[in-house]
Amino acid sequence: MSSIKIECVVDERNKIGESPVWEEKEGTLLYVDIQEKQVKRWDAASGHVQTVNVGAHVGSVVPRKSGGYILALGTRFAFLDWEKKKVTDIISVDQDKANNRFNDGKVDPAGRFFAGTMSMEIRPAEVERHQGSLYTLHADHSVVKHFDQVDISNGLDWSPDHKHFYYVDSLSYRVDVFDYDINSGSICNRRVLYKMEEDEGIPDGMTIDSEGKLWLACYNGGRVIRIDPETGKRIQTVTLPVDKTTSCCFGGKDYSEMYVTSACLGMDDKWMAKQPQAGGIFKITGLGVKGIPPYAFAG
Repeated sequence: MSSIKIECVVDERNKIGESPVWEEKEGTLLYVDIQEKQVKRWDAASGHVQTVNVGAHVGSVVPRKSGGYILALGTRFAFLDWEKKKVTDIISVDQDKANNRFNDGKVDPAGRFFAGTMSMEIRPAEVERHQGSLYTLHADHSVVKHFDQVDISNGLDWSPDHKHFYYVDSLSYRVDVFDYDINSGSICNRRVLYKMEEDEGIPDGMTIDSEGKLWLACYNGGRVIRIDPETGKRIQTVTLPVDKTTSCCFGGKDYSEMYVTSACLGMDDKWMAKQPQAGGIFKITGLGVKGIPPYAFAG
């Protein structure tokens, strides 16, 4: 077993750091601060962070094959031209729900953007229940709604053989699995894969490794856990120096590093004094496993 090392590589107080995506060509980590309405890019070589303010709560950001990025922003999908710092709307969802916003999202292996909604938080992790839905933005900019009655649409990923879709609705305190059709992007046959243990906190963002195991960030649990989808069992826990771990992705030269985002929203001075790196981004090395390069939006 290699020795695991954890370091805070971006020591900044993101209110809700989320949606990390590694950009291999640039050697940069893309992420958002939902609360501060910002898309950010950290350069691993220089340590420099660039920021674009996008004017609304931004749940997730993904790269686009033809350049630039796609955002799940407020209750709409939008393009972001990074150089011009320009946001262009594509299509809106949840138009009957003025208090909703997008949360986590990810591109599937065929280049579609899956992203879900939730109601605005009253307090951290406290929301009006059953207000969210899960959507897909297709390459032709059409939108499909998969289901509604979601509390906090969160982590999502696909199995390496593209046969399964994994999904978190945070307040269900579990990870679910669906059968997934890569040709159509449809999902069906939802079932429970993993139920959170008492001390693990709230299931948040997640990523898959090349061995087909899931890594789940545990909000208020201060850890990422590795789950074996075949057995539904937790097989590893990595503890971080902050409680509000929000999401994770693999990156680095060969995708052997894990990056974990975190939040500090709702923490008082005493709590912040104990966890001064809350809201920062952490790099975990020595896990002995690699990730899968992220997919880019095809449209």
